[in-house]
Amino acid sequence: MTELDWATVCAVRMERHALSTPTPGIAEAARAMCGVHAQVMSAAELSLGLRTGATRTQVREALWQRGELVKTFGLRGTVHLLTAADLPLWTAALSAVPLTVGYAPALRLTPDQTDAVVAALDRVCRTGEFTMDELTPAVVAETGSWAGDLVVPSFSGFWPRWATVIHTAAFRGALCFGPDRDRKTTYTSPHRHLSTAPPMTTEQALAELLRRYLYSYGPATPAHFARWLSAPRPWAERLFTACRDRLRPVRLGETEAWLAADDNFEPAQDAPGLRLLPYFDAYQVGCHPRESLFPGKTYLRALNRGQAGNYPVVLVDGTVAGVWHQRRSGRRIAVTVEPCGRWRAGRRRMLAEQVDRVAAVLEATAELTVGTVTVGPHA
Repeated sequence: MTELDWATVCAVRMERHALSTPTPGIAEAARAMCGVHAQVMSAAELSLGLRTGATRTQVREALWQRGELVKTFGLRGTVHLLTAADLPLWTAALSAVPLTVGYAPALRLTPDQTDAVVAALDRVCRTGEFTMDELTPAVVAETGSWAGDLVVPSFSGFWPRWATVIHTAAFRGALCFGPDRDRKTTYTSPHRHLSTAPPMTTEQALAELLRRYLYSYGPATPAHFARWLSAPRPWAERLFTACRDRLRPVRLGETEAWLAADDNFEPAQDAPGLRLLPYFDAYQVGCHPRESLFPGKTYLRALNRGQAGNYPVVLVDGTVAGVWHQRRSGRRIAVTVEPCGRWRAGRRRMLAEQVDRVAAVLEATAELTVGTVTVGPHA
């Protein structure tokens, strides 16, 4: 069994995430990451900009004008930017992933009610862009008054009952996000503006998603894959078993993990010296083992109860070595970077260069301070 060392793993992952050498294509970067977490849209823009050299305006153009990306509910049920060309893969795969959490039994829809709501959303969303308030009467008219019952707790009160399956509708390709209107979220159909490839079977989609995951985040175990998708571990283990002839085992430290059978896993260069990553960047959320990616003090400083992504992080040689925070005022950004431990000579110069890259993506100018980050997670 092949033995891999952590430096090699970091170097390969950094290359494949376009963090060593930027890729010119925004969609290509999103595909390399297996989706871009976009719950905080400015963080998604920064994730893509740092991998491509694009500005936040250019990322928005790729999403809303050129249709290269789709904003929708992706893995873990959270908002993601996915490539339009890969939407058939994602819908076929995500619609087959068992949910690990759900609503209280009194709020759940029956399978027939779910199918009716998804069909109604598919028909309505193909005709325009709608807020939730605008969708509700249309869904009720096609399904029944039960769909409009205001029973789902939300930040602003209660959502209608049909909203319990909004993620399901997205996973089935019936709904995605449209541009915000007067600071309100809108929903539309991905089929209105996007030319997508033919549908994929569930078996094809899951096998391809596993291959892509292992290419970008491997070596990995079924437990890592399950956590990445927020899927039950036994389900992930069964998928690995079904795809076993396409996989090969490797050893990373004390862990037996898996790569695609045809993946030679050789880096072209060492991991780059220093990189800044924003909130919920795919690299820090998807890569494992956690104790290797977040060694020593960073395990406590850069994780929030073991969850990655709540802090922007500094990578040194592909491993988390600090946290950072930005505060914007007009076109100026105050960046504070907190190293965890001592950095070798030359890291401060690299840090200044990376702060300038952040500023360029965000179309601003930056001021750097090295010191303690005083704000909490997701601040």
